[in-house]
Amino acid sequence: MTQPEIFYRRIMGIETEYGIACTGETGEKRLGPDEAARYLFRPIVARYASSNVFIPNASRLYLDVGAHPEVATAECDHLSQLLAHDRAGDTALHELSLTAEEALRRDGIEAQIHLLRNNVDTVGNSYGCHENYLVGREVILKNLGNRLMAFLITRQLICGAGTIARKNAGYPAGFCISQRADHVWEGVSSATTRARPMINTRDEPHADSSRYRRMHVIVGDSTMAEPTTALKIGSMLLMLEMMEAGWELPPFEVAHPSQHIRDIARDITGSTPIVMKDSSTVTALEIQEAYCAAATEYLGQREVPEGEGTPTEELRRVVELWERTLTAIRAQKLEMVGKDIDWVIKYLLLRRYEERWGTTDPLDPRLINLDLRYHEIHPARGLAHLLERRGLIHRWIDDDAISDARQHAPSTTRAHLRGAFLTRAQELGAPVTVDWMRLKLDRPEPEMVELSDPFQAVDERVDALIATMENYAQQGLYR
Repeated sequence: MTQPEIFYRRIMGIETEYGIACTGETGEKRLGPDEAARYLFRPIVARYASSNVFIPNASRLYLDVGAHPEVATAECDHLSQLLAHDRAGDTALHELSLTAEEALRRDGIEAQIHLLRNNVDTVGNSYGCHENYLVGREVILKNLGNRLMAFLITRQLICGAGTIARKNAGYPAGFCISQRADHVWEGVSSATTRARPMINTRDEPHADSSRYRRMHVIVGDSTMAEPTTALKIGSMLLMLEMMEAGWELPPFEVAHPSQHIRDIARDITGSTPIVMKDSSTVTALEIQEAYCAAATEYLGQREVPEGEGTPTEELRRVVELWERTLTAIRAQKLEMVGKDIDWVIKYLLLRRYEERWGTTDPLDPRLINLDLRYHEIHPARGLAHLLERRGLIHRWIDDDAISDARQHAPSTTRAHLRGAFLTRAQELGAPVTVDWMRLKLDRPEPEMVELSDPFQAVDERVDALIATMENYAQQGLYR
């Protein structure tokens, strides 16, 4: 069997679905999600005649099923770049929400649009945060997914978003480490909504299908704290890279992953026993400790040319946080990562307010409101943003990186070509059609360039297509 290619420089992206609500000043419901989403996307539809578009920073912005706004980042090839573009998606939607609130006022409706970067609403409906990682064509996704299953079901210990869960399937109401844990039902499947697997195997690489596959991970939570997102993505990058390099990983084969993921979510000590296929048991914490130790050893010999993907130094930051999080869980000294890991930040916050309010009801509406407010992306209303400004949540990147990502596509991947094409088309008013792989000038004579290499940031064909667009504009064809 052919040895998989090692992608030190790996194309990756994040798709985030957002909850939406429209309320008055005292919290009363003003519009339903469908109506609120129509106001939110009104400027997009007016401009593009569609609610599914690519914008000049090369990301995809669209309205998903169930009135969920969604942003899919442009193709990124290193960790900090992806974090910046992920947060830039929040910024793009926040700008739309401000415009929507102005439109509501003009229509005589005093209301606020709330956009929530979470995974479950107040009545139990779930929506996702999907991670995408490029792998070689020779990789069998089902086999890869099965090898990753123990890692994925226990990964919530290091990067869960935390939530207050209602009574569900025999579990009492109370705090859960992960928001998605109760809503996935299979390990590996080609479905996304019907079966809700942890890894989706649908063969849709958005690239040369003779060379690449796309690993689509749909079990992760939407995370607010930058260090949590960095740990979520960075630990997965290390796992994929180690497997491609033939690095020996702990041989965990879980018997019933969809059951265990729910058990783990309700145990902040990580001591939940996980049954292996050979009937032995290992705790969730021990599984994560074993993977973290393997990653630490691997990084000691990782040598990557400068500029090739995520630097080793940044991945060392990931592993340091990974180790510290596991130490905090084992010692039950959660304050060690109380400014870094979303579920820990939220758990400690909720405990403080339980004591302040003297409540023992896990479904106290005040606590539920705190849980939701943590995830609001509005800088002035969102609780995570407030904590971040006060230095109570650490940063991984800075505001300048986010601002640059809001305006510009990644410069090191195919997204750069899409961004340049869209930006010039917007400046000239040229009619174009774009998807992940294709750039098309619609008229007067349709011309299209197909981009099958996601690593390619320079292409003479795209330069020529933009020149043609500019020539048509000079002839006055787009007036």
